[in-house]
Amino acid sequence: MSAVGYRVDDKIAVITMDQPDTRNALTPAVLNGLGDGLEAAGTDPQVRALVITHTGPAFCAGADLRDSPTQDEPARYELAELLGRIEDLPKPVIARIAGHCMGGGVGLAAACDLSIAAEDARFGFTEVRIGVAPAIISVVCLPKLRRGDALELFLTGERIPARRAAEVGLITSAVPSESLDESVQALLDKVTAGAPVALAAAKKLVFDVPLLGRDDAFAETSRLSKSLFASEEAAEGMAAFRERRTPSWNL
Repeated sequence: MSAVGYRVDDKIAVITMDQPDTRNALTPAVLNGLGDGLEAAGTDPQVRALVITHTGPAFCAGADLRDSPTQDEPARYELAELLGRIEDLPKPVIARIAGHCMGGGVGLAAACDLSIAAEDARFGFTEVRIGVAPAIISVVCLPKLRRGDALELFLTGERIPARRAAEVGLITSAVPSESLDESVQALLDKVTAGAPVALAAAKKLVFDVPLLGRDDAFAETSRLSKSLFASEEAAEGMAAFRERRTPSWNL
Protein backbone atom coordinates (compact mmCIF):
# COMPACT_ATOMS: atom_id res chain seq x y z
CA MET A 1 0.00 0.00 0.00
CA SER A 2 1.33 3.42 -0.93
CA ALA A 3 2.25 5.71 1.97
CA VAL A 4 0.80 8.70 0.11
CA GLY A 5 -2.15 8.75 -2.24
CA TYR A 6 -2.51 11.05 -5.23
CA ARG A 7 -5.56 11.77 -7.33
CA VAL A 8 -7.01 14.55 -9.45
CA ASP A 9 -10.73 15.31 -9.15
CA ASP A 10 -12.26 18.09 -11.24
CA LYS A 11 -8.94 19.93 -11.69
CA ILE A 12 -8.06 19.65 -7.97
CA ALA A 13 -5.07 17.49 -7.04
CA VAL A 14 -5.32 15.76 -3.67
CA ILE A 15 -2.27 14.40 -1.84
CA THR A 16 -3.25 12.12 1.05
CA MET A 17 -0.71 10.99 3.65
CA ASP A 18 -1.82 7.45 4.41
CA GLN A 19 0.34 5.95 7.16
CA PRO A 20 -1.99 6.20 10.17
CA ASP A 21 0.00 3.54 12.03
CA THR A 22 2.92 6.00 12.28
CA ARG A 23 0.63 9.02 12.63
CA ASN A 24 1.82 10.06 9.18
CA ALA A 25 5.31 10.73 10.48
CA LEU A 26 7.79 12.00 7.93
CA THR A 27 9.19 8.62 6.92
CA PRO A 28 11.12 8.30 3.66
CA ALA A 29 7.99 6.85 2.05
CA VAL A 30 5.87 9.84 3.12
CA LEU A 31 8.53 12.35 2.05
CA ASN A 32 8.81 10.64 -1.32
CA GLY A 33 5.06 10.52 -1.79
CA LEU A 34 4.69 14.19 -0.94
CA GLY A 35 7.51 15.14 -3.30
CA ASP A 36 6.15 13.07 -6.17
CA GLY A 37 2.67 14.49 -5.64
CA LEU A 38 3.93 18.07 -5.66
CA GLU A 39 5.87 17.36 -8.85
CA ALA A 40 2.84 15.81 -10.54
CA ALA A 41 0.50 18.64 -9.55
CA GLY A 42 2.99 21.30 -10.56
CA THR A 43 3.53 19.92 -14.04
CA ASP A 44 -0.10 19.02 -14.83
CA PRO A 45 -1.64 21.96 -16.73
CA GLN A 46 -5.12 20.71 -15.84
CA VAL A 47 -4.54 21.05 -12.08
CA ARG A 48 -5.78 24.40 -10.74
CA ALA A 49 -5.11 23.86 -7.02
CA LEU A 50 -3.72 21.27 -4.63
CA VAL A 51 -5.01 19.89 -1.32
CA ILE A 52 -2.71 18.15 1.17
CA THR A 53 -4.57 15.97 3.67
CA HIS A 54 -4.35 12.67 5.57
CA THR A 55 -6.01 9.57 6.91
CA GLY A 56 -6.15 8.63 10.59
CA PRO A 57 -6.18 10.76 13.76
CA ALA A 58 -3.02 12.75 12.96
CA PHE A 59 -2.29 15.08 10.07
CA CYS A 60 1.44 14.59 10.61
CA ALA A 61 3.42 13.75 13.74
CA GLY A 62 6.67 15.19 12.38
CA ALA A 63 9.91 13.21 12.46
CA ASP A 64 9.74 9.43 12.72
CA LEU A 65 10.89 8.74 16.30
CA ARG A 66 10.39 4.98 16.43
CA ASP A 67 13.24 2.93 17.94
CA SER A 68 13.62 0.94 14.74
CA PRO A 69 12.07 2.91 11.91
CA THR A 70 11.28 0.90 8.81
CA GLN A 71 12.99 2.30 5.74
CA ASP A 72 11.87 0.24 2.78
CA GLU A 73 13.01 2.97 0.42
CA PRO A 74 15.59 5.77 0.60
CA ALA A 75 14.33 9.32 0.93
CA ARG A 76 14.55 11.15 -2.38
CA TYR A 77 13.37 14.44 -0.87
CA GLU A 78 14.40 16.35 2.22
CA LEU A 79 11.84 18.19 4.36
CA ALA A 80 13.41 21.55 3.54
CA GLU A 81 13.06 20.81 -0.17
CA LEU A 82 9.39 19.90 0.19
CA LEU A 83 8.54 23.04 2.18
CA GLY A 84 10.25 25.12 -0.49
CA ARG A 85 8.39 23.33 -3.27
CA ILE A 86 5.05 24.07 -1.63
CA GLU A 87 5.88 27.76 -1.42
CA ASP A 88 7.26 27.84 -4.97
CA LEU A 89 4.40 25.92 -6.58
CA PRO A 90 2.61 28.39 -8.90
CA LYS A 91 -0.78 27.08 -7.79
CA PRO A 92 -2.71 27.48 -4.52
CA VAL A 93 -1.90 24.79 -1.95
CA ILE A 94 -4.48 24.15 0.76
CA ALA A 95 -4.00 21.96 3.85
CA ARG A 96 -7.01 20.01 5.10
CA ILE A 97 -6.18 19.13 8.70
CA ALA A 98 -8.56 16.73 10.45
CA GLY A 99 -6.14 15.58 13.15
CA HIS A 100 -3.18 16.48 15.32
CA CYS A 101 -0.21 18.27 13.85
CA MET A 102 3.16 18.23 15.62
CA GLY A 103 6.76 19.21 14.92
CA GLY A 104 7.53 18.94 11.24
CA GLY A 105 3.83 18.52 10.58
CA VAL A 106 3.26 22.09 11.77
CA GLY A 107 5.84 23.21 9.24
CA LEU A 108 4.03 21.30 6.52
CA ALA A 109 0.75 23.02 7.43
CA ALA A 110 2.39 26.45 7.68
CA ALA A 111 4.09 26.08 4.29
CA CYS A 112 0.70 25.68 2.61
CA ASP A 113 -0.81 28.90 1.29
CA LEU A 114 -4.09 28.32 3.10
CA SER A 115 -5.02 25.77 5.74
CA ILE A 116 -8.20 24.74 7.49
CA ALA A 117 -8.22 22.55 10.59
CA ALA A 118 -10.90 20.81 12.58
CA GLU A 119 -11.39 22.48 15.96
CA ASP A 120 -10.42 19.33 17.83
CA ALA A 121 -7.01 19.16 16.15
CA ARG A 122 -4.02 20.22 18.21
CA PHE A 123 -0.72 21.78 17.15
CA GLY A 124 2.64 21.87 18.85
CA PHE A 125 6.31 22.71 18.40
CA THR A 126 7.27 19.79 20.63
CA GLU A 127 10.91 19.59 19.58
CA VAL A 128 12.46 21.09 22.72
CA ARG A 129 10.89 18.34 24.82
CA ILE A 130 12.96 15.71 23.05
CA GLY A 131 16.16 17.75 23.01
CA VAL A 132 16.06 19.40 19.59
CA ALA A 133 14.62 22.61 18.09
CA PRO A 134 12.13 23.46 15.31
CA ALA A 135 15.01 24.47 13.05
CA ILE A 136 14.00 23.68 9.46
CA ILE A 137 10.32 24.47 9.92
CA SER A 138 11.13 27.83 11.49
CA VAL A 139 11.84 29.10 7.96
CA VAL A 140 8.16 28.76 7.01
CA CYS A 141 6.62 29.26 10.45
CA LEU A 142 8.35 32.42 11.67
CA PRO A 143 7.04 34.64 8.82
CA LYS A 144 3.53 33.78 10.01
CA LEU A 145 4.13 34.36 13.74
CA ARG A 146 4.68 37.39 15.92
CA ARG A 147 7.95 37.12 17.83
CA GLY A 148 6.17 36.82 21.19
CA ASP A 149 3.98 33.97 19.98
CA ALA A 150 6.96 32.23 18.39
CA LEU A 151 8.97 32.42 21.60
CA GLU A 152 6.11 31.07 23.68
CA LEU A 153 5.35 28.18 21.34
CA PHE A 154 8.95 27.28 20.50
CA LEU A 155 10.21 27.43 24.11
CA THR A 156 7.34 25.76 25.95
CA GLY A 157 6.56 23.00 23.47
CA GLU A 158 2.94 23.26 24.59
CA ARG A 159 0.22 21.78 22.40
CA ILE A 160 -2.40 24.33 21.41
CA PRO A 161 -5.92 23.93 19.99
CA ALA A 162 -6.61 24.68 16.35
CA ARG A 163 -8.35 27.96 17.17
CA ARG A 164 -5.21 29.25 18.89
CA ALA A 165 -3.16 28.11 15.89
CA ALA A 166 -5.43 30.22 13.71
CA GLU A 167 -5.22 33.20 16.06
CA VAL A 168 -1.41 33.24 15.92
CA GLY A 169 -1.40 32.84 12.14
CA LEU A 170 -0.07 29.30 11.71
CA ILE A 171 -3.24 28.24 9.90
CA THR A 172 -6.02 30.12 8.13
CA SER A 173 -8.99 28.97 10.18
CA ALA A 174 -10.41 26.35 12.53
CA VAL A 175 -13.91 24.97 11.99
CA PRO A 176 -16.13 22.30 13.56
CA SER A 177 -15.01 18.88 12.35
CA GLU A 178 -18.35 18.25 10.65
CA SER A 179 -17.84 21.42 8.57
CA LEU A 180 -14.25 20.72 7.53
CA ASP A 181 -14.87 19.33 4.06
CA GLU A 182 -17.48 21.95 3.27
CA SER A 183 -15.08 24.71 4.36
CA VAL A 184 -12.23 23.32 2.28
CA GLN A 185 -14.49 23.11 -0.77
CA ALA A 186 -15.69 26.68 -0.26
CA LEU A 187 -12.08 27.84 -0.15
CA LEU A 188 -11.24 25.87 -3.30
CA ASP A 189 -14.20 27.46 -5.07
CA LYS A 190 -12.89 30.90 -4.16
CA VAL A 191 -9.29 30.40 -5.25
CA THR A 192 -10.16 28.63 -8.50
CA ALA A 193 -12.38 31.56 -9.46
CA GLY A 194 -9.11 33.40 -10.03
CA ALA A 195 -7.17 33.17 -13.28
CA PRO A 196 -4.26 30.67 -13.28
CA VAL A 197 -1.47 33.06 -14.31
CA ALA A 198 -2.83 35.78 -12.02
CA LEU A 199 -2.95 33.36 -9.09
CA ALA A 200 0.66 32.34 -9.68
CA ALA A 201 1.71 35.99 -9.84
CA ALA A 202 -0.25 36.92 -6.72
CA LYS A 203 1.29 34.06 -4.74
CA LYS A 204 4.80 35.01 -5.87
CA LEU A 205 4.24 38.63 -4.78
CA VAL A 206 3.58 37.53 -1.21
CA PHE A 207 6.97 35.86 -0.98
CA ASP A 208 9.08 38.17 -3.15
CA VAL A 209 8.00 41.74 -2.37
CA PRO A 210 8.92 41.71 1.36
CA LEU A 211 12.50 40.80 0.39
CA LEU A 212 12.93 43.85 -1.87
CA GLY A 213 13.80 47.44 -1.05
CA ARG A 214 11.05 49.97 -1.77
CA ASP A 215 12.42 51.24 -5.09
CA ASP A 216 13.20 47.75 -6.37
CA ALA A 217 9.77 46.58 -5.25
CA PHE A 218 7.99 49.35 -7.15
CA ALA A 219 10.11 48.71 -10.25
CA GLU A 220 9.45 44.96 -10.20
CA THR A 221 5.73 45.24 -9.47
CA SER A 222 5.27 47.93 -12.13
CA ARG A 223 6.86 45.64 -14.70
CA LEU A 224 4.68 42.74 -13.56
CA SER A 225 1.51 44.85 -13.61
CA LYS A 226 2.12 45.97 -17.20
CA SER A 227 2.79 42.40 -18.27
CA LEU A 228 -0.37 41.08 -16.64
CA PHE A 229 -2.61 43.84 -17.99
CA ALA A 230 -1.31 43.06 -21.49
CA SER A 231 -1.92 39.30 -21.19
CA GLU A 232 -4.57 37.24 -22.95
CA GLU A 233 -5.81 36.12 -19.55
CA ALA A 234 -6.50 39.72 -18.49
CA ALA A 235 -8.22 40.45 -21.80
CA GLU A 236 -10.53 37.48 -21.24
CA GLY A 237 -11.18 38.43 -17.61
CA MET A 238 -12.06 42.03 -18.45
CA ALA A 239 -14.25 40.96 -21.37
CA ALA A 240 -16.09 38.52 -19.11
CA PHE A 241 -16.59 41.29 -16.55
CA ARG A 242 -18.02 43.68 -19.15
CA GLU A 243 -20.23 41.00 -20.69
CA ARG A 244 -21.34 39.70 -17.29
CA ARG A 245 -20.32 36.13 -18.04
CA THR A 246 -18.06 33.51 -16.49
CA PRO A 247 -14.44 33.70 -17.70
CA SER A 248 -13.16 30.76 -19.70
CA TRP A 249 -10.84 29.46 -16.94
CA ASN A 250 -13.78 28.96 -14.59
CA LEU A 251 -16.10 27.03 -16.89
